[in-house]
Amino acid sequence: MPAIIPSEIEPRAAYRLLTSLVTPRPIAWVSSLGADGTPNLAPFSFFNAVAGSPPTLMVSVGQRQGRPKDTLRNVQETGEFVLHIVDETLVEAMNLTSGEYAYEVDEITLAGLETLPSESVRPVRLAAAAAALECRATQIVPVLDAAYTMILGQVQRIHLRQGLLRPNGLVDARLLRPVARLGGDEYTRLGEVFELARPSTVPGWRPGSG
Repeated sequence: MPAIIPSEIEPRAAYRLLTSLVTPRPIAWVSSLGADGTPNLAPFSFFNAVAGSPPTLMVSVGQRQGRPKDTLRNVQETGEFVLHIVDETLVEAMNLTSGEYAYEVDEITLAGLETLPSESVRPVRLAAAAAALECRATQIVPVLDAAYTMILGQVQRIHLRQGLLRPNGLVDARLLRPVARLGGDEYTRLGEVFELARPSTVPGWRPGSG
């Protein structure tokens, strides 16, 4: 089995290798607002949930030409953002907003997206999104030796499209139809959904005890 040492290959090659291995990655489509009122909308695939109570999400934001991207700048200034889950119907619009636009460009208008006012934070939410999570930043953490910064946000309010929530309190993934990121320009849709119950824990049990 070949071994690859990331520090011995080009940074871009290491990035491409990593992002083609850690898959599929959910996409956070983040709307934010600068202190001057300038809106921004951008997708990020270095994203996941990191705590359940209180519900907390993480988005890792890179730099653009050695400067913070607009999302990070806005969250640093205002401490708020709205995270949307990207579904199949919004892939093209999401991709359009991933461009490296100037700060003053409104990606929401560029992509022709309608918005609704949020209730707990100032950035708007996307009317067409199946799920929108209004968040307040709790920590902004630079990643050691990397041009990335993690934003941890505590979820204040969750908006769900009618019919997504099942009686058991779980979102129906088949109806949500999320899209995830692979390596390079590749994406994937939701595949097979199956259940697997956790093993029960027997008091006093240990490996080899029968």
